[in-house]
Formats: sequence, C-alpha cells, structure tokens
Amino acid sequence: MVDDRTLRVDLLGRLRRAVGFDAYAFVLTDPETSVGSSPLADVPPPLFAALPRLVRAKYLTSANRWTTLESGQVAVSSAVDGDSPLRALLAEHGITDVASLVFRDRFGCWGFLDLWRAGGEFSAADVRRTAAFAAPVAGMLRQAQADTFVDRQVPSPRAQPLVLLLSPDLGVIGQTPRTHEYLQTLIPPDRGRAPVPASAYNVAAQLLSVEAGVDDHPPTARVHLTAGLWLTLRAARIGTDIAVTIEESTPVERLELFARASALSARESQLLAHLVSGADTREVAARMFLSQHTVQDHLKSVFTKTGTRSRTALLARILGT
Repeated sequence: MVDDRTLRVDLLGRLRRAVGFDAYAFVLTDPETSVGSSPLADVPPPLFAALPRLVRAKYLTSANRWTTLESGQVAVSSAVDGDSPLRALLAEHGITDVASLVFRDRFGCWGFLDLWRAGGEFSAADVRRTAAFAAPVAGMLRQAQADTFVDRQVPSPRAQPLVLLLSPDLGVIGQTPRTHEYLQTLIPPDRGRAPVPASAYNVAAQLLSVEAGVDDHPPTARVHLTAGLWLTLRAARIGTDIAVTIEESTPVERLELFARASALSARESQLLAHLVSGADTREVAARMFLSQHTVQDHLKSVFTKTGTRSRTALLARILGT
C-alpha cells in the first residue's frame, strides 16, 4: 500500500528523468466534481507566496483545462494563441511553457499535472514521452484513494462545520471560532504561514470559474486527511465574499467515493447503498428485484475488489467506523 503523496513523488522522479521541467503542480481531484483536493507542488518561491492568485488564475483559464482534456492527451500552452490569466501570471515569473495532462478513467477524474518550463518550450518528443508516462497513472491514483478507506484511529471532527471567509481574490478575511486552531492541528503549516488548506482555495476558485462560465462542475471536493478521515469542502457566496465550509463527509459521500475508488459496477454500488441503509440480504434482493443468490454473488465480487471478507469489515471501511 502506497500513499498518494509517495506515489506522486515517485512518478515525478521517473518523469523528470524522461522529460525535463523546472516546476510542477500535481493535484489530486474529487473524481466526481474534478475539483482539486490535494495539491503537491514545487513552484518558484514568489509564486508559492502568491498561492491564492495562482489557484484563481488556474481555474479561470479555459485553455488546456484538465476538465476538457482527454485521458492520455498532453497539451502545451505554447501551442495556444492568445493570453490567459494563468499564462500572464506565469510569464511574470519566467515560466515560458506548461505541459498539462489529466488522469481520468471510467470511474472519474483522479488528478491533473502541470509541468512548467522556464526559458524554453516542450518539444514534440517531450509530449510523446509524457503521454506514454500518463497511461497507467489514473488507475494508480484511484487505488491510492481506495487504500485510504481504513478503520478510523482518530477522533471525529467537531459536529459543527468550520467556515473560512475568503475575499474575491481568495484572501482569508474571517473564520468561525476555533477554525484556526482546528486547521493547525489537522494541517500543520510551514513556519510563518496560515493553516489554510490549499483545497479551500480550489473549491473557492471553482466557484469563480462557474460564475465566469469557464466550467459548470459544482464547487465541492472531498479531501482525505489521515487514517480514513474524509472531509467535504464546499464554496458559496455570502454577499461579495466566498464562504468555504469544511465538515466531515457524510456516509453517502463516503460511499460514492469508495465505490468509484474501488472500481465497483453500478449494480455493486447500488447494493452497497442498501447495505449501508441497514438492509439484510432478503431486503436487498427485494429492493433490487434479484434473487438472494444473485445478491450474494454481487457481494462476493465486492469483497474481492475491496479486499474485505465480511459485511462488518466492508461497512466499517465505507463508513469510517
């Protein structure tokens, strides 16, 4: 079992040996909404200091957007005519070309990667090598997310959702009591930096992209923190500002993500929804218009795909109990 960060670092190391690049942003996404949930980046310090501006520009740029790219396709910004919010910002810091690719399979969008080059452009050979690298990555990222569904060893978050209030340019202007303390515990920041999860910037920027007509995915993302704990972030307007709520993912939200990450069929996902509701085999069979024998066959397939051996263990992983 390899966690998603270790996996991404290893993949980037292999890619760097095949294709040179000066900086990168490798972002996991919610497979349903395609909104960024867990960024891993190595960018020039001035750009890192301007992280909200960088995320905002990425989401407001339609050219080579990860939501429009095909799986295995590599798009370079040097091949696109005209300017964009992201291109203009990167040019200020000496970035001359960006190679973008998305990691998607039939179960959802699992992440995207931007490779940045300073003082040059990506060649056709670079594009071919990068595309060849991309082929198996979606499945690897999906499996890494499936592996996060383990027995919970940490206490549950506060019952009430946390709220961050952001300005239109994504600056933090307010928060509910204890939000700072809670985030600092969950996400220890670098020295001198505020404990604001980058995923909060991503959902807020997605709201801006929806309002600008760039994209129509809902501004929400499920984010894994540690030991089976998943949080759901959502962005909405409060006057001219943006409120980002952070709360523990519901059983339904966990189930939907678990089913995608485990590569379950629609029928298997439907069966799990009934089990989560408390139904036994007889009730599931009646609800799905199947024989009890067929229900058991579907359940055996789920056990195989998820590496579990009992309903109790399966439900514990799904629900985080």
